[in-house]
Amino acid sequence: MITEQIEALLQEKFAEPEFADCFAVEIKLEGGKQLEVFVDSDSGITLEKCQRIHRFLESHLDTNGWLGEDYGLDVSSPGIFRPLKFARQYTRNLGRTLEVQLTEGEGKIGILKTVNPESIVLEQEIKWKEGKKNMKGTIQTVILFEHIVKAVIKLSF
Repeated sequence: MITEQIEALLQEKFAEPEFADCFAVEIKLEGGKQLEVFVDSDSGITLEKCQRIHRFLESHLDTNGWLGEDYGLDVSSPGIFRPLKFARQYTRNLGRTLEVQLTEGEGKIGILKTVNPESIVLEQEIKWKEGKKNMKGTIQTVILFEHIVKAVIKLSF
């Protein structure tokens, strides 16, 4: 399958020292002719890196004829609004507000405080009343990756 061949090519490219912190987030083939490749890196993906990966993939697609002569290829970062898929993406977003949908129970919104191999820690603001006085504070909640259905960065304006 073409997506597996692209994945193998990306692994070859990511073996190069200047691309060593890069990783594929998603590879999609639409209609057999439009290939979308989303890449990220631990240090942040740049336009230049995307362009170089694009040229690398394009040369292999042209040489091997995997998509024929008339195809589209897009290589880009996943963007801020795409769900986080890998623990290494969470690490880059420490300190940001995260909205998490869980397999059970209500979703959570909070500040991403910690990323561990199996879980994340969200800090949430809570409010309560003590008598007639309004109180507020924070709690930290540990969420296992296996319980996360979807997690996206929430931007505040």
